[in-house]
Amino acid sequence: MFKSARSAVIEIDEGGIYHTRESYMIMVNGETYVHTCRVITSLWGLKPDSIYHIQVQGNSGDRKELKFRTEREFVTLDVREFGAKGDGKRDDTLPIQAAIMACPKDGRVLIPKGTYRVTSIFLKSDLRLELAKNAVLLAETIRSRYPVFPGLIESYDETGEYNLGTWEGNPLPMFTGIITGINVENVLLYGEGTVDGRAGEGDWWENPKIMRGAFRPRLLFLNKCSNITVQGIHWKNSPAWTIHPYFSTNLTFLDLDINNPADSPNTDGLNPESCKSVKITGTKFSLGDDCIAIKSGKIYMGRKYKVPCENIEIRQCYMERGHGAVTIGSEMAAGVYQVLVKDCIFQSTDRGLRIKTRRGRGKDAIIDGIVFDHIHMKEVKTPFVVNCFYFCDPDGKTRYVQSKETYPVDDRTPSIKKLTFTNIICEDCHVAAAYFYGLPEQKIEEVILDHVTVTYEIQPEPDVPAMTCGIKPRIKQGIFAANIKKLFLREVNIRGQIGEALILQQIDQVDRAGFCHKRETKL
Repeated sequence: MFKSARSAVIEIDEGGIYHTRESYMIMVNGETYVHTCRVITSLWGLKPDSIYHIQVQGNSGDRKELKFRTEREFVTLDVREFGAKGDGKRDDTLPIQAAIMACPKDGRVLIPKGTYRVTSIFLKSDLRLELAKNAVLLAETIRSRYPVFPGLIESYDETGEYNLGTWEGNPLPMFTGIITGINVENVLLYGEGTVDGRAGEGDWWENPKIMRGAFRPRLLFLNKCSNITVQGIHWKNSPAWTIHPYFSTNLTFLDLDINNPADSPNTDGLNPESCKSVKITGTKFSLGDDCIAIKSGKIYMGRKYKVPCENIEIRQCYMERGHGAVTIGSEMAAGVYQVLVKDCIFQSTDRGLRIKTRRGRGKDAIIDGIVFDHIHMKEVKTPFVVNCFYFCDPDGKTRYVQSKETYPVDDRTPSIKKLTFTNIICEDCHVAAAYFYGLPEQKIEEVILDHVTVTYEIQPEPDVPAMTCGIKPRIKQGIFAANIKKLFLREVNIRGQIGEALILQQIDQVDRAGFCHKRETKL
């Protein structure tokens, strides 16, 4: 569990995925607090330095108890006492920023009920910032009112540099985030309130790939931060990626709600980039691009700094709509290691797992230790996609990137090592059960599918499973796997009108022990 001075998070561990198997009543100090059907539930309105007895009782009568003491709090600074109006008309950026800068260690900045118009709010170390229930941070829509972070600032000795701004893996100018943290540590950002980017009311989503003044801001941007916890807040209508941790460590995201329109461009939910030790738990995503995208920069940042994204844990999350539920890449030039995705629901996303890489990402662009376990997918078009021919960037459709011929392995060649998928149910998919395509010169080393069941929609819609040249929709497509050294299929079931063919090509070793497919196998 997690606890602070004013809130806590409990987990009801009874085998449910995101939703519990039955309804539970949570009692706090003998009084009914809430009825919940969620595995992860936040408790609000607690008092500092106080003992709480928590009782959780299900419909079956089983009861579990928990006891804890909340943390100490020294003082609360209410932003209204600093001049914030919260009327939705006045710009409240400066009063809120003044309260943050004046807050002592173990203090709290409170943004109470109201609508606060802001541009960018900057965090500082040792801060607790609460966005209370029915409090809304309403982002400015006029881009000229935002500060700009330069991409790179050269040092005076001309040997070093300072990187602030970033855009899709490159060090480029960007507008500062609605909430921004730079080189801060020990921050708790929490509450039942909302951060509304209002991107659809401005011009943020018009010509989204063109830099106008700078690239689009995020709702939360964390650069070189550590020991950050974000709990409970609702995030919506982001101009670009919603939450973007960058070169940061020890990050925890709990019980969040991230909601962007289905047609909004590049509004990824949560994108850790070159980060270490990240936990994402109990979060709901509904948006227009990838729900979670794990990255480590394009070639300049990857080669120069060599900071991979590693030790990422994603649990008890609900991901709907968007292009991918959990994506790795395509900007991953420094590598991605040790990713665990467990006990999650993927609903109506284009893909479940989506790995995107390509020639040119470089020899440090290694993907290894990716594990998906106990995942339930519903109406996901293609549950598993590994694409080593992703046609991003200006050169994405050149012969070098897209050729299926064998090229020499050199400093430009990425690699994918071990991928494991266990205890996964995929219902009503459309395009393909799985699509794995490695480079002929650098094959995917090992793929394990163990206890995986895929069923197709009654009237499935054909489409291409991955963004690569030379692939067309297939009427009969089960698993397409090319350029894999080892593929292990154990208790893999594929059923449905277009799930009749298993296609395995150019694979060195195949273990089909326990494979339950009924029709043809081509090898």
